[in-house]
Amino acid sequence: MHKNKFLVGLAVILMASMVLASCAPASAPATQAPAEPTAEPAQPAAEPAEVTEAPAEPIVLAIEHFSVIEGTTWSGAQDRAGKRLAEKYPNVTYIFRENVAPDQSVPFAEDMIANEGANIVVGNAEFMGMPLKDIADKYPDVNFVSIVASDVSSKENFIRTFPRQYQALYLEGLIAGALTETGNIGIVSAYPNVQVIRRTAGFYLGVQDAAELLGKDIKVYVKYAGDWYLPQEERDIAATLVDQYKVDVITQQTDSGSPLDVATEKGIWFVGKDMDIVGEYGWSTTDTVAVSFDTRWEVLYDQIIQAMMTSEKPEQVIYLGMESSMTLANGTDELTVDIMNDGKIGVDAISPKALPSIPQEIVDLVKQRREQMMAGEWDPFTEHAFVSNGTGLEMEGNPVPAAGTEAKAAGEEPTVEWLLSQFNFDLQGMNILE
Repeated sequence: MHKNKFLVGLAVILMASMVLASCAPASAPATQAPAEPTAEPAQPAAEPAEVTEAPAEPIVLAIEHFSVIEGTTWSGAQDRAGKRLAEKYPNVTYIFRENVAPDQSVPFAEDMIANEGANIVVGNAEFMGMPLKDIADKYPDVNFVSIVASDVSSKENFIRTFPRQYQALYLEGLIAGALTETGNIGIVSAYPNVQVIRRTAGFYLGVQDAAELLGKDIKVYVKYAGDWYLPQEERDIAATLVDQYKVDVITQQTDSGSPLDVATEKGIWFVGKDMDIVGEYGWSTTDTVAVSFDTRWEVLYDQIIQAMMTSEKPEQVIYLGMESSMTLANGTDELTVDIMNDGKIGVDAISPKALPSIPQEIVDLVKQRREQMMAGEWDPFTEHAFVSNGTGLEMEGNPVPAAGTEAKAAGEEPTVEWLLSQFNFDLQGMNILE
């Protein structure tokens, strides 16, 4: 009984304590900072709306090669150009036909347009590219292209093009002029035409500048085979130049490997054209090939592709030199033309075996002129006067100037049209053999 009364009393005391505590004011501990207001939970950032780009219009580059591709520097370089462009651009496809004769140009072109979607069609030589002009109006959405030999006629969608190979040939001429010990240099050439005359002039001016700088008397001999690809005739001419005219440096304006074969057999220096024949084809070594030049047709065709990608019209005549370049899919930046040998460019392209025979002032001049041409500050055809040899190609309304006639003054820049279609004479001092 007394125990129950004690428990009841204790419960009453506890309840009274709780009531009094609930009426007391609350106090925060003196050392605790007031709590910051609670931020709203962060909302996940909205993902940017996906931008869908329209796929690039497909471009099908079709090249009609006048010759076979394998074993040639001209068509070989053009075939390489098509492949490089297809590697660079996901929307570009390269197709081709080879050994195309003039009467096959149009049928092949129309077949590739109808069945393979070709919208750039190139004839890689003038004689078989010009027929494409006849169908340009029929296919206004196709860009037709023909390499220039001497005719520069064009249309909005019939484009004419050529690289300024003479710039690289000038550098080759400097090297050849330094290398010759007999003072005799030979050129196996195709036949008289503006393209051949212009390219030979570039090489010859380089030889003459080397001769003047080194105090040498150098003769350059040219003999024509009659066409671009005549292996036996080219071989016979090369042998004649070595055996009868004592040339110890030989080059060519033809397309077979016969002159190189003769140079190898005779133990003389060879100067290549159109492609790096050592690094690209492995046809020889730098023990025979002093230097070559490499033509990157892709730089020219890229101008057309770029215009098409931006829905613009390409230039109707495209004539680019060492001042122009493009970047390949692998990141390599390449000029339209350049001296090249065993994969090396510039003065590094000079054969290691040949280099000790070339005076340093020539090496320095090659480097200087190359850099000036890359910068667009110097050009051999502007620098030099053009004095006629009295030989060349008679053209309707454009006769060969008499020997000794100055057709272009030193320091005067020739027009593109004149260089591509009217330069029809050999330069004074050249020896044109029958």
